[in-house]
Amino acid sequence: RPTTPARTSRGSRPPGAEALHSTRVTKVLPYQPDDLFRLVADVDRYPEFLPWVSALRTWNRRTDADGAASVDAEAKVGFAIVRETFATRVKTDERARTIEVSLLYGPFKRLRNAWTFSPAPEGTRVEFEIDFQFKSRLLDAILAANLNHAAERLIQCFEARALTLFKPA
Repeated sequence: RPTTPARTSRGSRPPGAEALHSTRVTKVLPYQPDDLFRLVADVDRYPEFLPWVSALRTWNRRTDADGAASVDAEAKVGFAIVRETFATRVKTDERARTIEVSLLYGPFKRLRNAWTFSPAPEGTRVEFEIDFQFKSRLLDAILAANLNHAAERLIQCFEARALTLFKPA
């Protein structure tokens, strides 16, 4: 089954504000919401199918009283000549089918992303949002210029992985 094309939108900043880059990608994929949620929540597997993630380690897994889980994850990533290591806290709420990621440390001043998985007639509506700002102005400028492409590429990688793991809904 064909998938619905991704829609991408970019944020803007008010005059005088620091450069905070944001984008949102929305796409309908022909898979079950719970399957796609578990695929994105399984950060330990990212080096298997995200080509820019060369290594990843996780620690500090826990579940809160409401049943939401979190894990800290450090990723070594590379894009062209850029090589960086950063760590995030990944909070997953399986009942709500949401994933929130926040920065622990790394080359960012700010990093936040969120995933939402909602049932749709054709399968699942996937929404991905990301906001970031690098400490380095050079890195910030390079990656901001490619933000929409990078976000769409990320969704494509998850879609390709889903194709190998799941039957269409």
